[in-house]
Order: sequence, then structure tokens, then C-alpha cells
Amino acid sequence: MKIDLHIHTRTGSDGALPVEEVMREAQKRGLGLMSITDHDSLAAQAPAIKLAKEYGIKYITGIELNVTFSIPQGKTISLDFLGYGYDVKNQPLADKLEQMRAHREWRAQEILRKINLELDAEKIPALTATDMTNIRESVDGAFGRPHLAAYLVKKGIVGSTQQAFDKYLVKCDVPKYPLSLPEASQLIRSAGGILILAHPNDVHGTSLRSVTDDLEKQTQIIQVNMLEYIQGVECWHSRHDAVTSAFYFEFTRKHNLIFTGGSDCHQKPVLMGTVNVPISVAKNLETWIKE
Repeated sequence: MKIDLHIHTRTGSDGALPVEEVMREAQKRGLGLMSITDHDSLAAQAPAIKLAKEYGIKYITGIELNVTFSIPQGKTISLDFLGYGYDVKNQPLADKLEQMRAHREWRAQEILRKINLELDAEKIPALTATDMTNIRESVDGAFGRPHLAAYLVKKGIVGSTQQAFDKYLVKCDVPKYPLSLPEASQLIRSAGGILILAHPNDVHGTSLRSVTDDLEKQTQIIQVNMLEYIQGVECWHSRHDAVTSAFYFEFTRKHNLIFTGGSDCHQKPVLMGTVNVPISVAKNLETWIKE
């Protein structure tokens, strides 16, 4: 059975395809167990649950939350955590996500204001309220920096999204909503779900790799600072090598944690089902998640 517990959609966040197309592709690829884990959004969950039943796919509710995490040395980093098996009708969770959505809108406006200061200094016409409207209309899911980057390319201000980040979006960034790990844990667990540390050694993502590339040191941080709040770790990921996956699998076994895996597919390209997630993941989850 193919398993993929980390998939994004355009319906809820920054995937390229809407949930309906993602689910059709999941069926074509023979997924037997899956979860859509859009960033800070429940928008894709109801249609995914319905379509999974039609396609005969076992489905687990999912979400990816970005957490502001402080390590003992005083450094603050950004980490991602996956919530699974929660009640999609839980009101406190929905209310918090709405707060985060509003902050994301404010953040986008602030980033745009700072970009305009840079453009003004370069004698380039500023982006207007009409531009912001056009950007919003291009967004089906969660509004974020990738949408601003794509628009800068469309306007011809930069040649690529990478250049947009390098020249403007890193320099003009504004902090994300300051969700703490205890708060994220409380939100998901109060909604009946479990919280999993996502891609801890992802070279290109928000991960403990930003602190150290030593796997032993990474797990020391988890042991000291996270075990009170999480129930597991994403061991298999499209940007985890075999050594990382094996190391984290052994870590979860040692500490009686859940082990999960997924492609982190944003359909850029379509990676669903390409990560070799072992069948034992499904059996392990069954002991933690009640249908």
C-alpha cells in the first residue's frame, strides 16, 4: 500500500492543484492512505474526506502549522509541525486559524509596503492597491510570500521567483504569526489529534538543520524541548536521505513515538506516492488515531 501523509493543495495553501485534482491523482497513483496537510487551513478537508470515500482511499485529517521555536541558546527558529486525526469541526482550532489568516493578510501588506520602499529607491513604480487585488485573486489557499514572488515575476520586476526572494522577499520579510509549540500542541490535541515534528533534517525547509546538521544534536533538542508536546516525528520525507530516515525511525522507536512519512508534495512537480513510506506507518498510526 502506498502511503503519503504530507500533501498540499491550492484549495488550502500553496499547492499547484485544487483538492479535487489532487484526490484524482492520488487514486491514479494507487495511494491507500493519505493526508492533505495544508498550511494553517482546513479548507480542503471536507472535500478530501468525501472524495477519499468515493475513491476507496483511507484518509486522515491533516494540517501543517508553522511554530516559532526557541532553543536553549536563545536562538529563535521557525519549525513546521503536522497535526493529524483532529476533528475538523473543532471551533477553537477554526478560530485560531482565522486569527492566523488575518495576520497573514496583514503580513502581506507590510511586506508589500517594504518592497515598495525598495522599488522607490530603484526608481521602479510602486505596487498599488490594484496590484494587491490582482495578487489576492491569484490565491486559492493561504496567502504567502510565494504569491508575492510570482507576481513580481509576472510584472517583470524580477526574472524568477528565486530572484524575487533573493532581492526583495528575504530583506523585506515580516515575522509570521508567533504560534508557540505548547499552543500548537494544545490546539491539535484538544481537537482530538496528534502533533508530529515535520521534516526535522530538511536541507531546504524549516527544520532543525538551521541549528545543526548533526543528527544526534538535533534529537537532543527534541528530547529536551519537544517530547512534552509532540507525539511523533516525520521520518520519511522527499528531502530526507536514507541515513536521516533510518536515524529518526530508530529515535521514534526508542522513545515510543509515532513515525510518519510523506512527500510534502506541492505538485511542483507531482511527488505524491514517490517516497517509500513503510506499511508499518499505517499500523503504528492505528494505535493512536481513532476513527
